[in-house]
Amino acid sequence: MSKILMEGMAFAMPLLIMAVGAIFSEKSGVTNLAVEGFQGVGAFCGALTAVFLMPRLGQSSQAVVWIAMAAAFAGGAVYAILHALLCITFKANQVISGVVVNIVAEALTVFLTSEVNAVLTGSASNKFVLGVAGKVTIPVISRIPVIGALFRDMYQFELVIIAIVAFSWYLIYRTRYGMHMRACGENPQAVAAAGVLISGGLSGLGGICFAYSISTQFSPSIYMGFGYLAIAAMIFGNWNILPTVGACLLFGFARSGGYQLCLAMKLPSIYSDLFMLVPYILTLLLLLLFSRKNRAPAAVGSPYDPSRR
Repeated sequence: MSKILMEGMAFAMPLLIMAVGAIFSEKSGVTNLAVEGFQGVGAFCGALTAVFLMPRLGQSSQAVVWIAMAAAFAGGAVYAILHALLCITFKANQVISGVVVNIVAEALTVFLTSEVNAVLTGSASNKFVLGVAGKVTIPVISRIPVIGALFRDMYQFELVIIAIVAFSWYLIYRTRYGMHMRACGENPQAVAAAGVLISGGLSGLGGICFAYSISTQFSPSIYMGFGYLAIAAMIFGNWNILPTVGACLLFGFARSGGYQLCLAMKLPSIYSDLFMLVPYILTLLLLLLFSRKNRAPAAVGSPYDPSRR
């Protein structure tokens, strides 16, 4: 049970920060299917930064991890400008724009990874090998039976994500900026879609956290539908942060529970991939059960037209 909780949290937190990023975008009035691409480009930028810093600062240096996270946030935000330009400046179909952004991101980052490795190592590998992210155990709370496992051997970035999510909740629901942003989602002519860049940055941060926690490397496996799963969590959370937290935890525990079940049944490792499908199957079931009750921001997806402000 402890393993399920710990590994579930490690998966749920990066997923959550990406879902919160999507909330920023859609509350601002811009449909965001580009989360997958944002997280991939952000993870690439963070991993590339780590590759150049590790020989100088050390393979196990935690400073490298923090700098890589900052680079991933910046990279995701810069790449999000493409989606913002297409949707706001050129008034492109926002769904098509998101799909195009995702396709370009995967092709571009895999190509660049291979080219950089060819120059650095002489081998055109499509992977960047990363160091190990630091972990921490929260005193006192971690000794509580069962739920204490949530606070044992936590990746340090999990605490950062929890802090960012808490601040995001305050920003959206308790500040003037949040009020204006939510007004933009209900009436996109009122304000431009400023949340897109925040979405890109947070998705990039989630991407590098996935790279460090799931495989300790950046590779094409970063594009495994995590972005779409984050969007599903946002929808199940009805575009509100607190319910979205619950959806991400559910997906995280379903994934880790499926993997632990595979181990308990002593099945060959090839079957673990099938058990990893549990969150996606759960997504389909929840979509069938609850999608009719969800309410997106009223005018999300409407082209931004400054002449109608």
